[in-house]
Amino acid sequence: MGAKSDTELYLQVKKLIIGAVKLKKAPEEIGDNEVLFGEGLGLDSVDALELVIAIEKEFGLKIPDAAVGAQALASVQSIVEYVKKQKHG
Repeated sequence: MGAKSDTELYLQVKKLIIGAVKLKKAPEEIGDNEVLFGEGLGLDSVDALELVIAIEKEFGLKIPDAAVGAQALASVQSIVEYVKKQKHG
């Protein structure tokens, strides 16, 4: 089977966020560029840890440090871009 389309990957990431941090929103309610922390979805540092663990488990990749994590976890789009970059070198 081929790689997932961007649309499928965005939906997968949104569902992962909802599950990891027990967010009471539907995937369609989360914008691709919506900020995940602070003013955006309002996630906090505990949510960040849960999200890192979920992403590493789901996609079989590592987020090596807080600086990379902060950049990768900025929005759904940044997570999708990070996953694609790690998967395709």
